[in-house]
Amino acid sequence: MSKLPAPLDRLPFPVIGSPLFIISNPKLVIAQCIAGVVGSMPALNARPAELLEEWLKEITETLAAYNAAHPDKPAAPFAINQIVHKSNDRLEHDMALCVKYKVPIIITSLGAREDINAAAHSYGGVVLHDIINNKHARKAIEKGADGLIAVAAGAGGHAGVKSPFALIQEIRQWFEGPLALSGSISTGAAVLAAQAMGADFAYIGSAFIATEEARAAQEYKDAIVANDSDEIVYSNLFTGVHGNYLAPSIRAAGLDPANLPESDPSKMNFGGASAKAWKDIWGCGQGIGSITKVQPAGEYVAQLKREYAAAKAQLLSHQYA
Repeated sequence: MSKLPAPLDRLPFPVIGSPLFIISNPKLVIAQCIAGVVGSMPALNARPAELLEEWLKEITETLAAYNAAHPDKPAAPFAINQIVHKSNDRLEHDMALCVKYKVPIIITSLGAREDINAAAHSYGGVVLHDIINNKHARKAIEKGADGLIAVAAGAGGHAGVKSPFALIQEIRQWFEGPLALSGSISTGAAVLAAQAMGADFAYIGSAFIATEEARAAQEYKDAIVANDSDEIVYSNLFTGVHGNYLAPSIRAAGLDPANLPESDPSKMNFGGASAKAWKDIWGCGQGIGSITKVQPAGEYVAQLKREYAAAKAQLLSHQYA
């Protein structure tokens, strides 16, 4: 395991809830943090841009009040995701608010910029950058990121194709800092497996869509519960970047999941058309087969903790068999 910087060194449980485009909101973030895992959301979920300050104020004040009332069991820190891509014309505005509210963790995606990392470091924030291969991982660290999120095959939304074994092994050959693993993780046993591979944290997204606090349509949540990895489709048609999506939502849009055309990557845009794609075409990872019900985020995290403890106990019982 890595020697982790604050605030990552005091997480109650080694899980980071991934930022869910359109879906994550203050209610979900707060519930995740109080349950003991990092809660996160994309800055772009706050629309219009002025809403972001209201949300940051709500999150910071609510968690501060909770921590004051529960000094023996404080909440986990929260994170804000910044899309570092030329199509994001809000980046500087949103990052300035993150500095103002001293957001503990910044998650950067689709590009790495030294000035964004420096802004987070100016108040003691930690930057985690998500990557899909070893080449991008090296560039992110060279530009000042503190840690990495390895987005392996099977992750929901924009995802890579590398096996988690290959990706983690390659990164750990040269990087000893904070490392999270994303890709088909939805059980406590999978969290333990991620650590056994060399990751410090599991990065979980799709399972949190099927929680009561998530700002997703009920049909979306029900589809996650009803389906498994056979209904996950990998395509770049909808945003210009390859990602994993639920086949039922593709069929509902009048398309054949088995015969989707390729898209021009230059069409990627985190505005109108892309937002509509995420709203109508549901991002989802391959790990949904174990999700059997929609429940509060806190109950799901409690379930993860029980499964994690049971998996660890089972592993220890077979250690010398």
